[in-house]
Amino acid sequence: MTLHIEKIRAICFDIDGTLRNTDDQYVQQIEKWLNPFRFFFANQNSTNVARRFVMAMEEPGNLLIQIPDRLGVDKPVTRFLDFLETNLFKKTHHNETIIPGVMQCLTFFQSRYPLCIVSARGQRQSLRFISHFELMPFFHCIATGQTTVHTKPYPDPIIWSSIQMGVAAEECLMVGDTTVDILAAKAAGAQSIGVLSGFGEENELRRAGADLILPSVADMTCIFN
Repeated sequence: MTLHIEKIRAICFDIDGTLRNTDDQYVQQIEKWLNPFRFFFANQNSTNVARRFVMAMEEPGNLLIQIPDRLGVDKPVTRFLDFLETNLFKKTHHNETIIPGVMQCLTFFQSRYPLCIVSARGQRQSLRFISHFELMPFFHCIATGQTTVHTKPYPDPIIWSSIQMGVAAEECLMVGDTTVDILAAKAAGAQSIGVLSGFGEENELRRAGADLILPSVADMTCIFN
């Protein structure tokens, strides 16, 4: 796959694992949950066990996202997930971090393209992160899991965002860390960059059809210079 920069007129960013350092947050939380059972893996590093658990749940988690969409109950499910994350991870929210280099990346691209958020997460979670790190001025629009009838891996949120930004869907670049980001881009006729800063692994992002794979969004500026 090859990225055709000359065809790009707008950029869509995922949040978790792409802008937000979700991977490490969840690893830390799961490691705490595993502590009472650490005798089961006494000879292993608990952080490594937690990380493998998080990585193993990525693909089933993506599949589960699609089920409510197909059943037409994604809105109440998304609201329920919002509630669960707000309560189960309430301490984590105060410690959430941004992927290194994100601010510089967004500043670089803001003067070149309209930018937007395309996330499968709920509106409350998405806006909390964006507001906390004062990212709102960078984005022309924000598509969450509650914005369109279907969310990623369907093309709906990318198509909706492209309309808001005044470009064609195939002129968008989707940047994300999981296969659902890449599949949504392909379904919309858009190009995609897979980043390795989150849950996705290089081989699965490549199989899904990513046009380019980078360590993180911080590496994008070198490609466009």
